[in-house]
Amino acid sequence: MAPLESSSSQLFFDSTFDVYDCGTLAGTRVVPDPPPLPGTSYGKQRSSRNAKEARCVHDVPEEVRDCWNRLFLEGYQADVRVSTDDGSEILSHSCILGIRSPVLRSMLEEARVEDGFRNILISGVPSEAARVFIRFLYSSRFEQDEMKKYALHLLVLSHVFSVPSLKIVCTDQLERFSLAPDNVVDVLQLARLCDAPRLSLMCTRMITGDFKTISLSEGWKVMRRANPSLEQELLEFLVEVDTRRQERAKRMEEKKVYLQLYEAMEALVHICRDGCRTIGPWDQKLKGSQVVCKFPACKGIELLVRHFSACKMRVPRGCSNCKRMWQLLELHSRMCSTPGTCRVPLCSILRIKCGIGARKKNSNGSYWCVRS
Repeated sequence: MAPLESSSSQLFFDSTFDVYDCGTLAGTRVVPDPPPLPGTSYGKQRSSRNAKEARCVHDVPEEVRDCWNRLFLEGYQADVRVSTDDGSEILSHSCILGIRSPVLRSMLEEARVEDGFRNILISGVPSEAARVFIRFLYSSRFEQDEMKKYALHLLVLSHVFSVPSLKIVCTDQLERFSLAPDNVVDVLQLARLCDAPRLSLMCTRMITGDFKTISLSEGWKVMRRANPSLEQELLEFLVEVDTRRQERAKRMEEKKVYLQLYEAMEALVHICRDGCRTIGPWDQKLKGSQVVCKFPACKGIELLVRHFSACKMRVPRGCSNCKRMWQLLELHSRMCSTPGTCRVPLCSILRIKCGIGARKKNSNGSYWCVRS
């Protein structure tokens, strides 16, 4: 059979191939959509990070993960003995441990060899916690009850042996299942020692959210004696949080007042210009009391205008409702953008009185302002 030459491409394409012409049958150029913008909140970033890690784990076939798990459980062709404080030994493989942890690689390079096995020691944690740790290095698997029981020990091991993936899992498990007012101070100190910033932040938020209860716990008393600088830092953070909360409440209250003033100004202009159900300019046909007004402050402004027009108390600082109406009229006059055609009463007079002035035309065609 003769080899296919390069000129045989004409059998498949009559013209130059364009990748954008594959989008439709008619050959219309289809430009791909741009990627979405990255999220700005920490929650979105964390969920996307966790989703990416979950995809990486699930992309590995289950049979492969089963094989790695069986390799650990059966210890086939193992060449490392991992000893613990209680004398237990865990068989494992140097190639797996060295690849997953640079610290374990250094320990294996310096370990002594006896009977064909390298011997290393993992101390300071229970033997079951060490076993869960080694199993995680093989297949990233763990039993939920074992993780809940040894989460703190595994957090320490993940930091000591530099296994970031295990540290993320431990942080998530502690945050979801283990944090409580009676242990949050201890977890906070451990998170700071193990360089777990998210767990440290979660503990700090829990302490500031329930400070009265947590400050009476035994962990807080021990921390105050052993680490007074941390106590001072938490107290300063609590003051800062309380200050931010007060400032936020103040801004919300100011925003609420500004919104009420805006609605009152809109309702005043609406009544004086268009007229509403039972009140309005003399030359406007009123719509009757059955029509629903779209301005929420209209009813209150209507009652205020009626009181202002009929009030007989003419002494200074006499009537609070009239004073409120005067303030509303003055505020409108300062903000009015159409003073020449504005139908709100006293708008032009109050503008002159407030120093804003009335514009008059000069001989050269420019405008100048007359101030009182």
